[in-house]
Amino acid sequence: MYSIRQEQMREYIEQKNVVTIRQLQELFPNVSLMTIHRDLDALERSGAVVKFRGGAKSVRHAGDPEFNVRMRENNPGKTEIARKALSLLQPHSSVFLDASTTNLALAKELPDINLNIFTTGPSIALELCRLHNPVVTLCCGTINRKNLALSGQNTLQMLEGINIDLAFIGVSGCSVEAGFTCGTEGDMLVKRLVIQKARTSVIMCGHEKFSSLMPYTFAKLSDVDCLISDGPIPEAFQLAAKEAGLQIL
Repeated sequence: MYSIRQEQMREYIEQKNVVTIRQLQELFPNVSLMTIHRDLDALERSGAVVKFRGGAKSVRHAGDPEFNVRMRENNPGKTEIARKALSLLQPHSSVFLDASTTNLALAKELPDINLNIFTTGPSIALELCRLHNPVVTLCCGTINRKNLALSGQNTLQMLEGINIDLAFIGVSGCSVEAGFTCGTEGDMLVKRLVIQKARTSVIMCGHEKFSSLMPYTFAKLSDVDCLISDGPIPEAFQLAAKEAGLQIL
């Protein structure tokens, strides 16, 4: 049987889907950090939650929403982010677009200029076929039917051989504590490798993502060069970004 506190913790995690340890400390200010970890361990043993570094998620949490659902979310914001991103493009450069719907919005806004574009998003590659000048390469790999993203060992091997000037990376959630997060391990590995390979890495982050957290952290604030958003950014995040040398557009 759960204690009353553990039951409250379980209900809170189910409501939020994913929470950080800091959120649990704020929920239970009179409880020590060690006790919170013990409660999470007990909930995990019972099958109610899954712990990960820095937090926990509900077992009902299924990761990122499906692609068609994300396509309907914050479309004006995605277009605004995409138009800001255009200012960073230089002709004849090598550009990577991950499979995020924000990058699909960017693909729709791209001018017909000479670029070498690599993507893990089949939908993005198809959208770019309307252009004549960019060379478009769809990375190989295993497709996730839910988010329409390619990942896996073949994807990582291919990316190892690519030189990237500018990478645009979508994000499912972000916070000062957890950094930039996504919903699947495969996406995490791809995003992490691309950030390591790219001369300049840019996070594409809708304002609503600052209140979201996903299980897999693929980068800290100091790991990337620029963040583009469409709306107000929490003051704590702005301060942390400045300290980390992260430019915000």
